[in-house]
Amino acid sequence: MRGWEGVVALVYGDVSIVVDERDDLFYTRAALQAHRPEEGRIIVQPTPASGSPAALAHDMLYALGKRLAPGPNSPDVWVDSVNAAWLAAAAWGVATGVRHVVVPRAHLLTIRRIDQLLAWREMTGAQLTLLWQMAPRGLPPVLARVERRIGSRAQFEALLAEPGPIPARLSFPPAVPATTERAAGGAGYFPARQPRGGAGSASMKSGRQADPCSGALATAQLCRPALALEIASEDAAALAALAHPLIAGALSVLVFTQAGLGSLRFTRDLDITGDVCAVKLHGVGHRCCPLYAVPAWARPLLAGARAHHRLANRPPGDSVFAPVMVAEARHLRVHAGRLPWLGLSLPAGALVP
Repeated sequence: MRGWEGVVALVYGDVSIVVDERDDLFYTRAALQAHRPEEGRIIVQPTPASGSPAALAHDMLYALGKRLAPGPNSPDVWVDSVNAAWLAAAAWGVATGVRHVVVPRAHLLTIRRIDQLLAWREMTGAQLTLLWQMAPRGLPPVLARVERRIGSRAQFEALLAEPGPIPARLSFPPAVPATTERAAGGAGYFPARQPRGGAGSASMKSGRQADPCSGALATAQLCRPALALEIASEDAAALAALAHPLIAGALSVLVFTQAGLGSLRFTRDLDITGDVCAVKLHGVGHRCCPLYAVPAWARPLLAGARAHHRLANRPPGDSVFAPVMVAEARHLRVHAGRLPWLGLSLPAGALVP
């Protein structure tokens, strides 16, 4: 992944500058009222005078509805890393379909943070609008090259009304038919066999795995996914507010499957269907690899985990949750402990092989 603090190669087709030299309250008010995450448009308000290198990424996560755990021993200390924080913000932007980001008071940002914003836009494909609320002569060279500038109320209102570009879609691995999935399955693959007696055969009852190393799509062609556990809306909201996509995704899978950590450790990108409606877990030695339906509340969280995996340029055969189950196991345990009503018990040492 490209470093967030370096100079990046930029495409300016979806970057707009709103020049508000008189600092007209209209522009700030109109921007704040345009915050519609459900429509793919968010307003990111930079924290004034913050010296944290990842401060703007934190502001982006906040605008995306994520909340960092407070305290000196917070399990979210990972977001002090610029790269980790911006990668999380990009993953959530892709997973939630963000199409347009508006940043008021962009003239107060440093060159480095402007570069970070432009790099985020490049990764997500979203439209970026910066409110430059001072004289345009102060525009840094990286923004002076932007072709689209807006200097009237009518133009700004029209810009906010635009739907924005189609949300970024990361390159998905092609769907592998059950008859050709040997290459994707790797070692331990067994050719898929059609069930006897049709789809209603008892041998293909919900949750049973017919092909231990195939991905979720091929498995779904042979058996129905096991039903997922539904949870209260406030519990789903608590999980959705977690800032780290892998932690949010991992805990959500543990909640709706009630599976053990060992199964989650081997879950790959190709074990999640393209529509994030089913996920496949793996047992030790692939003796039990059930397929689970993903409830609606968990789909954005699992999509965020998969987007994080792909933005980090990891192959589809790699474990999606491996980074938080080994290197950051402590953070996963602490977050589980902060949500005791979910009934997750993650004893120390259980996550490290």
